[in-house]
Amino acid sequence: MNPVTIRPSTAELVGALKEARARTLELVEDLGHEQMMGPRLSIVNPVLWETGHVAWFQEYWVLRHARGHEPIIEHGDALYDSARVGHDTRWDIPLPSREETLAYMQSVLDRVAEGISATPGEPGRYDETYFLYLTLFHECMHAEAITYTRQTLGYPPPRITVADAEDGKAAPPGASPGIEGDARIPGGEVMLGSAKESPFAFDNEQWEHAVEVLPFSIARAAVTNAEFAAFVDDRGYERREFWSEEGWHWRERAGAGRPVYWERFSNEGWARRHFDRVIPLEDRLPVIHVNWHEASAYCLWAGRRLPTEAEWEAAASAEPSADGRALSGLKRPYPWGDEFPSRERANLDWRAMNVVDVAALPEGDSAFGCRQMIGNVWEWTSTDFNPFPGFGAGPYREYSEPWFGDHKVLRGGCWATRSSLIRNQFRNFYKPDRRDVLAGFRTCAIP
Repeated sequence: MNPVTIRPSTAELVGALKEARARTLELVEDLGHEQMMGPRLSIVNPVLWETGHVAWFQEYWVLRHARGHEPIIEHGDALYDSARVGHDTRWDIPLPSREETLAYMQSVLDRVAEGISATPGEPGRYDETYFLYLTLFHECMHAEAITYTRQTLGYPPPRITVADAEDGKAAPPGASPGIEGDARIPGGEVMLGSAKESPFAFDNEQWEHAVEVLPFSIARAAVTNAEFAAFVDDRGYERREFWSEEGWHWRERAGAGRPVYWERFSNEGWARRHFDRVIPLEDRLPVIHVNWHEASAYCLWAGRRLPTEAEWEAAASAEPSADGRALSGLKRPYPWGDEFPSRERANLDWRAMNVVDVAALPEGDSAFGCRQMIGNVWEWTSTDFNPFPGFGAGPYREYSEPWFGDHKVLRGGCWATRSSLIRNQFRNFYKPDRRDVLAGFRTCAIP
């Protein structure tokens, strides 16, 4: 299903909802009750709560809000409404058992599928079709969150076997030489946000508007483990001159002296923990699990900078004019064009169960030769997460509005992001101290 460029039928929407649920279930299939509760940590949810929340969200917005049904669980709101249930209390509330939670998930999905409208709604309307999209993409996001929760807790990697005909489990490396260096992006007008005729748009993408971008140079690939290790080995975490005041305070509070899952492999190198295994650091893979402060400090050390959100989108979605001196004004939904993400173009959908070589997947290059701008790692930008001009909160008001101002924008998706969710204009956002998420970065030259 490709909701970015083609409006799907209701049957396709039902298929997408069932496929997303199958993947959610696979992510927790091997976890017992104790593992699904896990330790009380400030950066993750108990997986048992998270899976129940996914089902409740679908029930609330599709069955109750759009169709007017009565609640399936009498006190479900008190258990699963994230706006009402504080994070630190989610281990203490009387959650249903693992078996009861899975049964609830199936019951909600069955009722949604049985009562779905035969005719898709119109773009821009808050109708049943909108809420089907909303709950589908919400489940995709939580599937990614469950994935990095497993990493945080040191659980084994999930066993993902659900796949459609075009989706092999592993993405072929497809590496090619010559990805080093910068791509030169000419100045011009960039259209940020989603068009009003889009089948679905999150409220923070509304609506498309022009932003002027000056010419700039951006790395064709994300920063690698080897490049970041050079910063660490040069005492980058100990040198105050590379850190903002906020970043330095974070570093001191966290006691950070290296990326969160790194450890010394020997006197000559580093290792990193990938789920439940410690492996030698792979030089050619993009650095992952670094936060905005770490990315910014690296940039100062390297004499570089993070791209702005508009610059990132220009590099990912724009095309050059015929003479190459300006941006053409055309906008691609994906770096490579209009075609839906495939395993030859992007590392998504747990295909590799890991990041891949920064030179892999050349078929996914943007018009300017930037690689892996979709998939592999989320990429930090320098931009604060704020509303676009004319913003109006959607029905799910808690999605964007509470987080404006103190979060940073990330773009591009990662290896656990769903193909159905991601496109060039998708805006992700986290606080600058989060390094449990599957994020890395690429850099820009300083003019």
